[in-house]
Amino acid sequence: MMRRTCLEVSRKLFRENVKNIKEKVPGAEIMPVVKANAYGTYLNKDIELMNEFNMVAVAIVSEAIQLRELGYKKDIFVLNQPYMQEIEDIISNDIVVGVSSIAFLKEINKINKKIRVHVELETGMGRTGVKEELLEEFIKELKSSNVIVEGVYTHLSSADIDYEFTKNQIKIFENGVSKLRNNFDTIKYIHSAASNGILNFDLGICNMVRPGLILYGYPSCKTTFDKIKLNPVAKFRSSISFIKDIDEGDAVSYGRSFVASEKMVVATVGCGYADGVKRKLSNKGFVSVNGKRCKILGNVCMDSFMIDITNIDVEVGDNVYIFDNDIVTLDEVSNICETINYEVLSTISERVPRNFID
Repeated sequence: MMRRTCLEVSRKLFRENVKNIKEKVPGAEIMPVVKANAYGTYLNKDIELMNEFNMVAVAIVSEAIQLRELGYKKDIFVLNQPYMQEIEDIISNDIVVGVSSIAFLKEINKINKKIRVHVELETGMGRTGVKEELLEEFIKELKSSNVIVEGVYTHLSSADIDYEFTKNQIKIFENGVSKLRNNFDTIKYIHSAASNGILNFDLGICNMVRPGLILYGYPSCKTTFDKIKLNPVAKFRSSISFIKDIDEGDAVSYGRSFVASEKMVVATVGCGYADGVKRKLSNKGFVSVNGKRCKILGNVCMDSFMIDITNIDVEVGDNVYIFDNDIVTLDEVSNICETINYEVLSTISERVPRNFID
């Protein structure tokens, strides 16, 4: 029997989001970012769905290998600079990788096999990428290395909050692309826009985009829903396992952080922080039960948490939504937890089954 706690995921709504993104960037190739198990939705495990794209993006080599093992035969792009120890796996699994390290190129030269790469340009992210002043040297190394340059890309660090900085990033990127194009006639893909870049900037010279969070229907910036119609694809559901009455002065959960000021009815919900229900929600968060908002009482436990169901018609076994995208949204949860919706969604535990509802 499947556990009563699950993440309900809709492939239909995912496809609708893809359609809306395509309309936003007509003519651009969509390379969906399916890292971290498709932001915790596990849609990356549906190979029929993944086969609707010519190339998908992941963060690390092991994620690409997992896709190969599941049967995905099209191109997989690893966004982050790989480790030199992963070169054999990259070759044997025919993986396309981002590169910005001369040491990595030199290591490839020790193996008499070609690797397809996209060159990452540093334009202001402050993470990885080839700096503008080092690009000429990097191009020389590329020419003598055992790689096929199929793409050029960068990361826009602040496309949701700092338009002037982003415009400068794009300018630096376009200059770098021009230099690379003058040296390599194998470049097929040029991409800089993830979700916020798609929403807030024109494609310019780019012919590919890398949607992430917006694929799954959640806002990547404050103005997301003003610019595109999206459908949240996931609902985090559990159920009530126990109901009891408590009296004035009774405490709830570890540490006695909640003490009742009157008689109450309290329900126990069968999931906790080991499942992805953040402890920051203790005494602050709400859940959705039978169309009503119910407050979380006391500290969230590893495997359960308690809620106030006083004056609400509730029975053992009734569904409880940690977020249902309506009465309680993912963004409300993330705001209470003082984090971002990306983190809450992508860190729902592996012990929570994913239920593809359609």
